[in-house]
Amino acid sequence: MAQPQSNGVDNEDLEKTKKKKGPSLLRSSCFMVADAADPPAIAGEGGDEAATRRIPTHLVVTVNGLVGSANNWAYAAKQFMKRYPSDVVVLRSECNGAIKTLHGVDIMGKRLADEVTKFVECRPELQKISIVAHSLGGLVARYAIALLYSSKPNKGEAVNEGKIAGLEPVNFITFATPHLGSRSHRQIPILRGVRALEKVAYHLSWIAGRSGKHLYLKDREKGKPPLLLQMVTDSGGLHFMSALRSFKRHVAYSNYCFDFIVGRKTSSIRRIHEVPKSRNFVQNSKYPHIVYVEKSNITEDDFSDDMIYKAKTTDEMEEAMIKSLKRIPWERIDVSFRKTMQKLFAHSTIQVKTYMINSAGADVISHMIDEFVL
Repeated sequence: MAQPQSNGVDNEDLEKTKKKKGPSLLRSSCFMVADAADPPAIAGEGGDEAATRRIPTHLVVTVNGLVGSANNWAYAAKQFMKRYPSDVVVLRSECNGAIKTLHGVDIMGKRLADEVTKFVECRPELQKISIVAHSLGGLVARYAIALLYSSKPNKGEAVNEGKIAGLEPVNFITFATPHLGSRSHRQIPILRGVRALEKVAYHLSWIAGRSGKHLYLKDREKGKPPLLLQMVTDSGGLHFMSALRSFKRHVAYSNYCFDFIVGRKTSSIRRIHEVPKSRNFVQNSKYPHIVYVEKSNITEDDFSDDMIYKAKTTDEMEEAMIKSLKRIPWERIDVSFRKTMQKLFAHSTIQVKTYMINSAGADVISHMIDEFVL
């Protein structure tokens, strides 16, 4: 009897799988949090129907944000499986949930890299990898891919432009990620750019633990620049930019308004004058909440690695990060929930964190999946 196709593995269904369908196709040590209960059917087994099915070879890793969990990406993962049942397997990362998200971008990035490595080891059929991350998770993912990056020839290939966990990197997608950190300059909109409030937030950033130090660029340790500045270069033996550049697509979804946690400059990697004006917004009946789409482009700004060491003020640090990150072509997607009842939850709605209260973001997830490169 043919095994039903699936896009992942789940611990709680292991025993049911064994009882109903016989031996698993994966070793028990390989059961990670993913988005289905059973291993995929193998082409050629179980009759004509199973023979027409393909084993998914494209791994999509979803990463949650601050004080989040793997469940935050449950809705998007289901949409991926519906659209690409024979192509994609979704790994909803569970290594950095709740209080663990306070441990710092570097520690979280190491955990994520280890989780991905273990999963890939159990799925030898995987060939490609994409990242989909929300908020702080985007920074964690950028750190993790630097650990997973390799430019050495793989599987007999003479030329290799770069692999992530031994796989071909395809899509790197972030939703409301503070790529430039959260320090001043209205990067946290709820503070409304009031200097006194931003100063208080700076001093209280310890509440978010080591992650708060990284977000507020307060972590100058052993004479090194803050971690987020290091992450816009190939620094300290880690190829942050080479790893990011190895992906075919780079996409930044950002909330134009009503995101009180992550500002539109930092989430879209723009200077304030580069943020699109509302008069330039477009209407799209299929994606009503996507108001502006900027095609990928590279900005030829003068940048050198020593800029991250010379940058001392907030202005200088922000400019150094922008110049470096713009050396990579980003598709920028601006989102607005202004006309919805859920606009006050824009930071969570953009990823449909909980469908009951964030359903307005369904068209944004649909857009992401429609544009996804397999």
